Amino acid sequence: MDFLEIVERSHTGEAVSKNDWDLDHVAMPIRDIVEDFDLNYEKGEVLAFDEDMLRRSYAAGRQLAIETGVYNQNTGRVIRFTEKEIDEAAAAQKREMMVGRGADAFTFYARRAEDARRPGVVAGNPGCPMDEKTFRATTESWAKESVVNMVTCGSIVDVDGHIVRRAEPSELIAVRREMQYLNEICARVGRPQIGRLAAESSVSQIGDLAAMAPGGFHPGDAHLVALNNELITTEDNLLRAANTIGTEVLNASLACVLVGGMAGGPAGAAVCMIASMLLANLVCRADYHLCHPIHLRYIATSTRECMWLQSVVCQAFSLCAPNIIVCDIYPKSGAGTAELLREVAANALAITVSGGHLEGSGSCDGLKPHCSGLEVRMIGRVAEAAVRQKLTRRDAEPIIRKLLSGYEHVFATGNEGRPFDQVYDVNTLTPRPEWQAEYDRVARELAELGLNI
Repeated sequence: MDFLEIVERSHTGEAVSKNDWDLDHVAMPIRDIVEDFDLNYEKGEVLAFDEDMLRRSYAAGRQLAIETGVYNQNTGRVIRFTEKEIDEAAAAQKREMMVGRGADAFTFYARRAEDARRPGVVAGNPGCPMDEKTFRATTESWAKESVVNMVTCGSIVDVDGHIVRRAEPSELIAVRREMQYLNEICARVGRPQIGRLAAESSVSQIGDLAAMAPGGFHPGDAHLVALNNELITTEDNLLRAANTIGTEVLNASLACVLVGGMAGGPAGAAVCMIASMLLANLVCRADYHLCHPIHLRYIATSTRECMWLQSVVCQAFSLCAPNIIVCDIYPKSGAGTAELLREVAANALAITVSGGHLEGSGSCDGLKPHCSGLEVRMIGRVAEAAVRQKLTRRDAEPIIRKLLSGYEHVFATGNEGRPFDQVYDVNTLTPRPEWQAEYDRVARELAELGLNI
């Protein structure tokens, strides 16, 4: 579909206030659709199994996309699409997608539940605020991990001691500095052509445009094009989508639907996430989708409700409109804690057996740079083991529940862990003995549960 036609609709569509959008176009319709399609979440569930429910969830999300459309917050108007436009865009989505180049290229597939193919691992903590020194060290710590197929990173929030401000020269310089560091890091670890989900330091279209300069995006790289909560776009994000038209840079749509927010509980949030992805096919010109539910109270994706939502969304699309979905892993805990390793193991296992790919880890809710390459290693090894051992969802569920019992307490208390230089040797960029020992201990726990990483 012609992208400028979509942009034109954001100027000619129905005029709606933001408050009316949230209530009359999102909250109330989702409540009615969830009831009409007889959808519910049984408290405590962590994975989805009922194929009929999964198909009804997709149909409900499709119905919401048709009824509601997308709100352009800058113009105050609704961008609507026909049933045919939504279905054609869904059918046209990629089933395979190559990231990176040459020897470092990797192909992401539209996976199925219990797929025999290993999921791709996108390593990093996108959105996490970082100074330049921490950015370089942490990014290299996961770029060097053999399980990693694509690299991402946090956001540089100060450059040469100056605070980075939105849509100012400091943002442009921060993004170009980020791209410079990524080039240097990937070359240093022997993976100069690996795909990157980059321009994470961009908070406006200025930073995103800056990443297109020489030394920035490479073919097979990706950037984020978000739908804001809920089902909202902006001129900024439309510009991001347009920025890659005619290039070999990929658009990763991002929806961070709130579980317990305007979409309601997990069932309604899953419907909203499905609608967001269907609409992102058009508004974000999505090459693939990032699924990042946020628990209204606990934030983390490692909660039961968020893992269930990811399980529903991945399977619903695989059954009804296969495309590439990468699920974010944002645990509550920070580096240096056994709980972090259990959280990422549970979340990675749930995603793997449900048909998704993996991105993370946004340790410590992505709020502090208490992260490292070791938890990325755990994510990748868990995925490898689940596929190698041909685990089904029924096999995985008791393992996930047991892991939950070892970390669920942190949702109420917090568990920020320790900064990078306290868990890694900053000269060798290898885990300190005590952090490696925690990894080995959790690996033994997993082996006792039947998952041999």
